[in-house]
Amino acid sequence: MSRAFLFATAALIGASALPFAAPAFAQNDPAARQLIERLRPSENQTRGIRMPGSDAGTVTTPAAAPSNAPTLTPASPPTGGMTSPRPSGEGRRPPPQPQTTAPAGVAAVSITVNFATGSATLTPQAMSSLTSLGRALSSPELAPFRFRIEGHTDTAGDADLNMALSQRRAEAVASFLHTRFNVAADRLVPVGMGESQLLVPTPDNVPEARNRRVQVVNVGG
Repeated sequence: MSRAFLFATAALIGASALPFAAPAFAQNDPAARQLIERLRPSENQTRGIRMPGSDAGTVTTPAAAPSNAPTLTPASPPTGGMTSPRPSGEGRRPPPQPQTTAPAGVAAVSITVNFATGSATLTPQAMSSLTSLGRALSSPELAPFRFRIEGHTDTAGDADLNMALSQRRAEAVASFLHTRFNVAADRLVPVGMGESQLLVPTPDNVPEARNRRVQVVNVGG
């Protein structure tokens, strides 16, 4: 076996062990492209934001900024004659489901990340759900910004335990984004929010999968 062949084989093995080129992959990942668009700051978000438990920036109160949730435009009333009243509930659509609990105008997304009960270890399914996020955060478009990685839980269980668990899970997600996608550690601020900011309001001790999530918030450059 020639020395040139050995060097070529070693180079291939070394390349396969390196982190993959996430920015290039983002261009071919529609989900990553959507995340990039949603995590870019709006014109009204020119500075970072700060929330309880975070050291990431200052308070911003944007004016008349668009929400991440879709908006419903009410239909114009008919003209030119009387109409019969609609039966109760007919033609009505439910209000849009909020997508984040971030302040209005702040670029943010919520992602469902599945963990085993009581665990902060990322499952293969959790890693898969974070792949597009990793590609988005390592893209050139989002490279100038820092992000708060928030861990959120539902109301099932003890509130103090949920707070501690959400912090460990946020740290696990930030570590994964750093090691797998080479997102600089100083661009990621993991913060546990526990059950303090429910996406779907529920009474205490009610399991709700939509509240068990990771929220990513752009906190500025």
